[in-house]
Amino acid sequence: MKIIVAIDSFKGSLTSLEAGKAAEIGIKKAAPAAEVKIYPLADGGEGTCKTLTEGLGGKIKSVKISGALGKRIAAEFGEIGDLAIIEMASAAGLSQVPTNLRNPLRTTTFGVGEMILHAVKDGCRNFIIGIGGSATNDCGLGMLTALGFNFGSGIFGRDLARARKIESDKVPAEIFDCKFRIACDVKNPLTGENGCSAVYGPQKGADEKIVAQMDDWIKNFAEMTLQTLNIEKKSVEGDGAAGGLGFAFRTFLRGELVPGVDLVLDTLKISDDLRDADILITGEGSIDNQTLQGKAPAGVAKLAKSLNPKIKVVAIGGSVKNFSSSEIDAAFSILREPMTLESAMQKSTAEQNISATVENLIRIL
Repeated sequence: MKIIVAIDSFKGSLTSLEAGKAAEIGIKKAAPAAEVKIYPLADGGEGTCKTLTEGLGGKIKSVKISGALGKRIAAEFGEIGDLAIIEMASAAGLSQVPTNLRNPLRTTTFGVGEMILHAVKDGCRNFIIGIGGSATNDCGLGMLTALGFNFGSGIFGRDLARARKIESDKVPAEIFDCKFRIACDVKNPLTGENGCSAVYGPQKGADEKIVAQMDDWIKNFAEMTLQTLNIEKKSVEGDGAAGGLGFAFRTFLRGELVPGVDLVLDTLKISDDLRDADILITGEGSIDNQTLQGKAPAGVAKLAKSLNPKIKVVAIGGSVKNFSSSEIDAAFSILREPMTLESAMQKSTAEQNISATVENLIRIL
């Protein structure tokens, strides 16, 4: 019997690999001879960097960069050989900016560019970039400036109004040798009523006046970009992600915008093992209908069924409610007795509950 374990983190309790190892203990109690393979799992959002780096045997690098407000901060990214995994929120995340200081005119993605340069200096040429949770709406102006592009302006959102040219002679040649894949589940266009300024600007501190201003500035910046770089594909879904950072990666750096789960699963190279597996055990802290909306357990289940229709897919979670899926055959709560949420989330308790639940599942299967 071959069993694949790919469980997302139980946030605040267990990492993906810790949950996977707890499941393996239960499997081995029920089926000592079973072949078990554990994969880390994430959806491209917060925590993806550490999950993939740890799971693939890489290392976490700590660097000093410019934060969302332009002040120096410490940030981390992962390196696995020539692959760098970066979460833009670690450089320019909304959580970095106090509520009273939130204003997309005054935030920048400059630190994202600095992180890329650090990784390039280390020899990285392949990049996975998670772009969720941004505090910015600068259309990548700051990031691109850090990489050496010159727009005749500054690095903050407000400086889009002064961008009048594009010069790339100071961009290191290595940057154009890099492959950028962007974990992007947002489908918003760059501008307009569904664009980055109108939809996400208010949560980043923009009022109606700022939204209108920035939408116009970004339109002008995009038109200049497309004309200068001679790009025919004027707009794609996801250009508006992270305040236009999706557009910046696609146009200036030839980046590919990919759904987060798909990008993670491709990086893990899990497909070969799923093709001949008997059982897939997946899950996360809470299993509900949101799980089906592009989250990691649904993504790995869908991939498994597409490759191997006979595979049994079982999901486990701290809670299971309002859940129905054609890819996941069954979903079970790991809780075995009444307890408080605080007790359930204690690491040792969660590990024991996962092990016991999985042991019983394997005995039945």
